[in-house]
Amino acid sequence: MAFLFNSGSKYGLLIAGLGNPGIEYDNTRHNVGFSAVDKILEKTGGTLNKNKFKAKFGEVKINGKRVLVMKPLTYMNLSGEAVRAVADYYKIPTEKVLIISDDVSLPVGKIRIKRQGSAGGHNGLKSIFEDLGTEDIMRIKIGVGEKPAPDYDLVKWVLGRFEEKDRGLMEKAYEDVYSAVDTLIKSGIDAAMNKFN
Repeated sequence: MAFLFNSGSKYGLLIAGLGNPGIEYDNTRHNVGFSAVDKILEKTGGTLNKNKFKAKFGEVKINGKRVLVMKPLTYMNLSGEAVRAVADYYKIPTEKVLIISDDVSLPVGKIRIKRQGSAGGHNGLKSIFEDLGTEDIMRIKIGVGEKPAPDYDLVKWVLGRFEEKDRGLMEKAYEDVYSAVDTLIKSGIDAAMNKFN
């Protein structure tokens, strides 16, 4: 996937894991993007050592390539402000932005990689598409499961935490996300989609 690394930026990819800042949101379903970034940092030995543009971010190396990883600190519904600011500053074009977010329509722990498409009701994705001016943005969706009943409050569901029985599935999901990013960088998004979807 050499084309990723041919832009005017020294970074071939900007990975933004979505979530809400603050310990009250740690490990909630809506924060699986943050948890996936934590897994990437753990695997690469990286840190989020910069705090500006309404985000925490840092550089990691995956497959020998320089990659920026970030957590927006704007709260979910304004994620686009932070992603846009970091992408603009480092001259990273939209086709080299990868978003990691939760998805209530996927079973717990299932991941799905997409190269484009609508926000599907996800306010974080909606904000990013609006701020970047396109829906043609790569994303990895992590399944957090459907709410338990049709009349169950969606906000309460996504801001809730996983049951004990689901934690192993989520740990595997974060490992899969890292492997998917590795494959994407090495062989392209089609290869990653074929392997993980």
